[in-house]
Amino acid sequence: MTTATATIPTTSTWQIDPTHTGVEFAVKHMMFSTVRGRFKDVKGTIERDEANPGSSTVTVEIAATSIDTGVADRDGHLRGADFFDVETYPLLTFRSKSISGAALKEGDRFQVTGDLTIRDKTAEVTLEGELEGIGKDPWGNTRAGLRVTGKIDRRDWGLQWNQALETGGILVGNDVKIEIQLQAVKA
Repeated sequence: MTTATATIPTTSTWQIDPTHTGVEFAVKHMMFSTVRGRFKDVKGTIERDEANPGSSTVTVEIAATSIDTGVADRDGHLRGADFFDVETYPLLTFRSKSISGAALKEGDRFQVTGDLTIRDKTAEVTLEGELEGIGKDPWGNTRAGLRVTGKIDRRDWGLQWNQALETGGILVGNDVKIEIQLQAVKA
């Protein structure tokens, strides 16, 4: 006699909500002030392994053309060949390789390590995250809010352009601070 057992899904799929997600960055200008910007067009998926959160995966695509620092001339320069070269490399992508720490309840912290690709150059980064909450929206969808931060050296992706300053130092800092406020909807 064979007994059928129901299988309970051990993974859930979450779509990043682009209208409630912000990918922001900050970089030093002239060594003493900070310029901030963001990418407006972001999409992605989180495949959450409920039984083993460390086996979850994250994939993100960001349209390089959506960069916005609030200054049209600067945005044009960043879209050009000196920086992102959006005509040749329209996407920035992130694909997780590992997640440590369990994001099960509000306030839980985790680390996500993965491959960040910019201008067809891929380098591994580790980002720090915090689950800010999970709840139902007015339409019955389950949503999660996460905050993710990190720092990268733009030169690791071939973003070398700079100018030396007469007073010493460089025009554009090499370290880029990243802050992501992410909201995802359970599919």
